[in-house]
Amino acid sequence: MPFASLGLSPALVHAAHQLGFSVPTPIQAAAIPAVLQGSDVLGAAQTGSGKTAAFALPLLQQLQLSATGGPRRVRALVLVPTRELAAQVGEVLRSLAQHLQQPLKVAIVFGGVSINPQMIGLRGGADIVVATPGRLLDLVEHNALRLSAVAHLVLDEADRLLDLGFADELQRVLALLPAQRQNLFFSATFPDAVQALADGLLKSPVRVEVPHTPGSEPAIEQRAIAVDASRRTQLLRHLVKQHEWSRVLVFVATQYAAEHVAEKLYKAGIYASPFHGGLSQGARNQVLQEFKDERWQVVVTTDLAARGIDIAQLPAVVNYDLPRSAVDYVHRIGRTGRAGESGVAVSFVTADAEAHFRLIEKRQHLSLPREHIAGFEPSEAAQGPVPDVQSPAGTGGIKGKRPSKKDKLRAAAAASTGSPGAGPDTGKA
Repeated sequence: MPFASLGLSPALVHAAHQLGFSVPTPIQAAAIPAVLQGSDVLGAAQTGSGKTAAFALPLLQQLQLSATGGPRRVRALVLVPTRELAAQVGEVLRSLAQHLQQPLKVAIVFGGVSINPQMIGLRGGADIVVATPGRLLDLVEHNALRLSAVAHLVLDEADRLLDLGFADELQRVLALLPAQRQNLFFSATFPDAVQALADGLLKSPVRVEVPHTPGSEPAIEQRAIAVDASRRTQLLRHLVKQHEWSRVLVFVATQYAAEHVAEKLYKAGIYASPFHGGLSQGARNQVLQEFKDERWQVVVTTDLAARGIDIAQLPAVVNYDLPRSAVDYVHRIGRTGRAGESGVAVSFVTADAEAHFRLIEKRQHLSLPREHIAGFEPSEAAQGPVPDVQSPAGTGGIKGKRPSKKDKLRAAAAASTGSPGAGPDTGKA
């Protein structure tokens, strides 16, 4: 099925091809006609499915058709949970918009950086704003923009918006919007809180769901390697050199671990850099760009990079620390095997983490053999099975062994003293 058959203009069909889309992905084929018809859309699709273009292409066409030639007013608002996703979605919109005869201005705004340049950039208005909720509200309070003309609202990665605690800010934004508008709602998962938001926001929505079928899954080889916790860095070095991976994204649990592992690798002669929410926005942008340019071979990151980071032709992802939830596992490994490319996702499974990984396997309907790498065979015995305990609603977490009273006291002490790596790294903007 060609893009032209979906009702897009020749200019946007050309723009899609220029962006690397030869034929529509399933989410694009289903969502684009519905958005063009003006329907509310509830979209669910796996990571790397091309959903950004699924709403960006028809949005741009609708804005072109409704252009009045008067002063620019914000007619489309895209809300995202993180700075990195805001930058990525905004750049896709800008890349597509440059092929239009009548130019459209796309503003990208997020926290963590000075508000003044963003206020200056909004002078003269904007047609589309891609924003994190907190910074958007700051700009409204500074009278840098108004939302009274918004005709199209997109919530991208809606589950992550709520997971990062944006619920109150999101309600404040919704209160500023016109009642009559098109709502496009995209989420990878639909826990109760997300479904409740969708039910209250959407009016007779067209539901677009791309199931996780074998034919639609990315070509990702998944491996699980049993290893002692103390030897993970050495094993990581071994794998990077053995497979000659040009680039590797390594996921760890804390900011401290990102710094520590990256330093160890760098001292061993591997160009590695940390990436986490404790870095300035400028430093984060620089690391990502240099990684894309293959100036860094390894980037060691928290779950900050599990969503909204699109690295073309990334050959490998490594779970140095296992993710907290099965959903996060999917998003982590989805950084590789994108846009038709193949990739490998390796998980280090220590004795303490064996039961936790079995829960991830259970929820993802996986059964991966535990590999033993010569010279790195584990000496610690895996713990026995643990109860399948869900974390509180909305977090999607998986807990392993229940913490003892002593463990809880240690955690409370670490939190009260602000110990490095004491908590998750959200990078909330």
